[in-house]
Amino acid sequence: MLRKVAYKQILNRIRFENPWWIDGHIEDDFNKMPRRLYFELFKPLVYERDIRRAVVLMGPRRVGKTVMLYHLVEDLIQNGENPQKIIFITIENPIYNNISLEQLFTNAKEATGLEDANDWIVIFDEIQYLRGWEIHLKSLVDSYRNDKFIVSGSAAAALKFASTESGAGRFTDFLLPPLTFNEYISLKGLDRIIKPINLPWEGNVANFYTSSHLDELNRHFLDYINFGGYPEVIFSTTIQDNPGRYIRQDIIDKVLLRDLPSLYGISDTRELNSLFTTIAFNSGGEFSLEALSRQSQVPKNTIKKYIEYLEAAYLVKRVRRVDQSGKKFKRDNFFKMYLTNPSLRSALFSPINATDEFIGSMVETAIFVQWMHRDMFTPWYARWKNGEVDMVGLNDTKLKPIWALEVKWSNRYFDKPYELKSLYKFCNENNLESPIVTTIDKEGEVIYKNLKIQFLPAASYAYTVGRNTIEQKKSER
Repeated sequence: MLRKVAYKQILNRIRFENPWWIDGHIEDDFNKMPRRLYFELFKPLVYERDIRRAVVLMGPRRVGKTVMLYHLVEDLIQNGENPQKIIFITIENPIYNNISLEQLFTNAKEATGLEDANDWIVIFDEIQYLRGWEIHLKSLVDSYRNDKFIVSGSAAAALKFASTESGAGRFTDFLLPPLTFNEYISLKGLDRIIKPINLPWEGNVANFYTSSHLDELNRHFLDYINFGGYPEVIFSTTIQDNPGRYIRQDIIDKVLLRDLPSLYGISDTRELNSLFTTIAFNSGGEFSLEALSRQSQVPKNTIKKYIEYLEAAYLVKRVRRVDQSGKKFKRDNFFKMYLTNPSLRSALFSPINATDEFIGSMVETAIFVQWMHRDMFTPWYARWKNGEVDMVGLNDTKLKPIWALEVKWSNRYFDKPYELKSLYKFCNENNLESPIVTTIDKEGEVIYKNLKIQFLPAASYAYTVGRNTIEQKKSER
């Protein structure tokens, strides 16, 4: 006869996961890890008690969600919360198999030995391992009005779908993306090499940043492109020596072979894997469903669904195009796609260097990733018969171009701005005065005809967008 897990073992496991009940602080291993800049955006959602909502922390695998939760525990304790009333339970542990969230909550309260009925802070990590978690969580929020519930999970597509469907008015979603270049610099303790500058930009003076040590910044930018999306990787030379083993097996394969098939019922994972590999190899390139279908021998409708799945899993991002007048196309026959994390490419193939043939497209990918973190905003790209502009910002209401960016990993155009014919044509037709062109390490304003072209190193521009994104999110809280 098979024996069930003893109730005492469950209580002991819960006590083991909550050492702060005894000594009042988290383990040193987590305390030593620097906090992501996103932590300051996440924290207020937990401290908000007037609005009765659970917080759903979601994001791709290995971006630091669990570490952020431990940092949260430490912050709560430092701000006067009773350590014994902070409960942390990792749902993926087999010992909790088939136990409801409410029962786990009851078990945890018993494990503490406290009799208080209210004001608990309960964290459920890796929530996707509990079937129907969103129904369980909604019930907890409705039943325990004086307690705060936080959950996290790595199956981002499934979490977002379930949260949207079942958690309306009860859940607040928080997406933790891969590291921005700004966060990379912060975590590495390199803020000393950053300096602010003010640039005239389309009629305004905007906050930009560059470096007093551009060679050093560029070295780190290259490391960011190869390894920088994951906090754990940027501090581990062992993982950097073999990114394929860590990132591919632990992140990409689990999403492609387990998360997405289980969510969407995908039977042929080879097709999905082949499509993702093709996109990753050509990140920053222009695609069409017809071309992808011909190349892969997979029907267009199937490919369209696969792309939607990969976007839902935060592996790729599709970008739409406008013409030379900044107008949308009626039919989206062509589109660009980017990896949501440039280091995924080095894991699938190999790390690149500053002179690699793919460095240009990966610099463009890294810059797009910084923009991707903006809520409700994604750059477009412009392409017409004889020209292209890499990234274009459109006004939300008038849908007219308000800025243009040409991404280059070269100093050539600083001395030869007349070669930027497509950029000039686009700006001239759309009354743009100060486009930006990235370089390797040249910076300054160059006037060409009626254009005041702002040249900025690609690494500086990537840092600027990432930093301003964080600042914008802070101001909106």
